[in-house]
Amino acid sequence: MTTFLIRPAGDADGDSIAALIESAFAEYEGCVFDRAAEFPELDAIASHFAGRGGIIWVAEEKGAVLGSMAIAPTGDVDAPAGTLELFKVYVARAARRRGIARALFETARDHAHARGAPELRLWTDTRFTDAHRFYERCGFALQSSPREVKDLSATWEYPYRLALAATPSDIASRAAG
Repeated sequence: MTTFLIRPAGDADGDSIAALIESAFAEYEGCVFDRAAEFPELDAIASHFAGRGGIIWVAEEKGAVLGSMAIAPTGDVDAPAGTLELFKVYVARAARRRGIARALFETARDHAHARGAPELRLWTDTRFTDAHRFYERCGFALQSSPREVKDLSATWEYPYRLALAATPSDIASRAAG
């Protein structure tokens, strides 16, 4: 039985999302969470993603934020027009394996389909191996070599991509238009 709710995040959710990120980073040696230096967007997280043409959602249960996922147009210059990128993908350790990440992903994928996005992209820390397995189960494919982020954690990230097939309603609207 699903007891959590997926809802659009508000700016007030920044502290809860910060706690998710800090907790996730604590699982990996060398991951440093410094909100002021590297995550200032958390102070107005919903406004940040809205300003980028995107949205962030949280999974909530009994008033507690258990997970987050954002989507916005990608900054990758080689991406097809309309490509969207996932950001802030985190689920509290105690809440994992309950379908929360999958529900957040399906919400984001449905949003991408509604916008007619041809592809989803994401970058993920090379240390986050559980996340890599999740993305691959969702259909994402690992791309080229990792990039260096040059942050406090000395992060390297893998690029992942997921081509989005047109839905029957997309095909019908393109044929009509």
